[in-house]
Amino acid sequence: MKFLHTMIRVTDLDTSIAFYTDVLGMSLLERVENPEYRYTLVFVGYENDPSGTTIELTYNWDTDQYDMGTAFGHIALGVDDIYAACDKIKTLGGNVTREPGPVKGGTTHIAFVKDPDGYQIELIQTDA
Repeated sequence: MKFLHTMIRVTDLDTSIAFYTDVLGMSLLERVENPEYRYTLVFVGYENDPSGTTIELTYNWDTDQYDMGTAFGHIALGVDDIYAACDKIKTLGGNVTREPGPVKGGTTHIAFVKDPDGYQIELIQTDA
C-alpha cells in the first residue's frame, strides 16, 4: 500500500489554493470540476516529493461553512529551516500560531501555522 492523499473541505477554493501554493510552496497538481454534483477537487503537493503524497482540497459549491471536528489533529510538513520557513510564511500573510522552537520535553523543533479554513499544519525541522 501507498499513502496517496489527505482530503480537507475548504470554503474558499481560490484562497486555499493561494495559501498552499504561494505560502507553503506547493504546486497545483490537478483540478477536477464536477458540475453535475457541484464540487471541485484540487490536488496540491510538492512535485519533487518522491512519495507523491498530496492534499485534496474539496470545494462543495453550495457550502460556505463547516464545523471543525475535535478528532482531526493536523497535517505535518518537514522543512529544512523552520525559522526561515516561518519568517517567509509570515511575510506572505500566513498565520503562524506557534512560533518555532523545541517541542516540550524534546529537542525536535516544530511550529504550527493555520490555513484559511483553520486547519493546523505542523512544521517539523528536518536534517538538511
